[in-house]
Amino acid sequence: MPEPTDPILDPRWAEPLDGWLHHLAVERNVSTNTVRAYRQDLTDLAVFLGAEADDSGARPRVVAPDQVSLSDLRSWLADLHRRGAARTTTARRTSAVRGFFGWARLRGLVSQDPARALRSPRAARHLPRTLTRAETEELFAAAVAAAAEDEGPMGRRDVAVLELLYGAGIRVAELCGLDLDSIDAQRRTVRVIGKGDKERVVPLGTPALDAVDRWLTVRGTVAAGAPTTNALLLGARGARLDPRVARRIVHRALEAVPGAPEMGPHGLRHAMATHLLEGGADLRSVQEMLGHNSLATTQLYTHVSDARLRAAFQQAHPRA
Repeated sequence: MPEPTDPILDPRWAEPLDGWLHHLAVERNVSTNTVRAYRQDLTDLAVFLGAEADDSGARPRVVAPDQVSLSDLRSWLADLHRRGAARTTTARRTSAVRGFFGWARLRGLVSQDPARALRSPRAARHLPRTLTRAETEELFAAAVAAAAEDEGPMGRRDVAVLELLYGAGIRVAELCGLDLDSIDAQRRTVRVIGKGDKERVVPLGTPALDAVDRWLTVRGTVAAGAPTTNALLLGARGARLDPRVARRIVHRALEAVPGAPEMGPHGLRHAMATHLLEGGADLRSVQEMLGHNSLATTQLYTHVSDARLRAAFQQAHPRA
């Protein structure tokens, strides 16, 4: 269920906003983080439009969703730009108001949809530097060495975390949601529950399977005395691994790799996809492994080396 609406909102905003967020969370199974972000976005809009008119009187006070016009929304986005909002933030907020007003129009809560003609800003497409193959090997070598020196079970768990993030290209939430029966050692796969509770099965390589096996031999010592859990990966007290702990594991491991870019679990997912493409995998297969609904998302996620592009050009272009 959505969190209680911020008390500063007028009831004419609060009630439809709660209804829309409930629809997203319960009927469309949208993630908690997205629901929280959309709540903040619509709250910001309501506060902006409900403020007193500016000195020029150009923007009248708007106190209910049914009073909002396209011009009001554009004024709000312009104000976000003046406040220094990133393009990605503005794009998300545009998506939020389009979703809210579209839903409200279908339910008769507003007489017209002012966001229908609103266009999202084109987000800048920055391709962050990812790990090279050599850096990836160095990362795992350092992690294995650290685990060998560690007298406790956490070193083995940390190696399993890194191997699963990179080996399967899974999201950190997906990693922490893995259960003991998610791994099929015979078929060499991991079953992942992704966004929207969509299930996919991803192949696992020998290093990842071996790392999981080594962790499982000591998992019982961590789980002893803790509440029973079917989680594959555990925290130090025996509960399911927290995503924040997984992020710390990745950051700590990267400190052992000189010159490695600053990145978290998502960076290992990006590296896995990039290395697959550089190794000759087709984009459609990578899309399936990453669990993307759109191939365009996969294209933005990955970047192919100039060397591979040039080699493909030389091999395939008739006038190369």
